[in-house]
Amino acid sequence: MSSLKVEMVAADRKVWEGEAKLVRARSIAGDLGILPGHSPLLGVLVEGDVAIEALDGARSTVTVDAKDGDLVLN
Repeated sequence: MSSLKVEMVAADRKVWEGEAKLVRARSIAGDLGILPGHSPLLGVLVEGDVAIEALDGARSTVTVDAKDGDLVLN
C-alpha cells in the first residue's frame, strides 16, 4: 500500500510524525486532500485543523493556530 511520510512541526518541536494514507488541511486557496502519489505543492495554511489518517486507520487532528503556517509536499 502506498503511503505518505508526514512530519508536522511547530517552531520548537515535532508535533506528529508517521506514515499516513490521507492528510486534510485548509490553505488560503481552499481545502486540500492529500493522498499518496500527489503532485508537489507549496501552500500557506490558515488557522484550523489538519486531519491525518494513519496507515492503521488511527485518526489524529493537529490544530494550526499560526497565521503563517506552511505546507510543503514533495
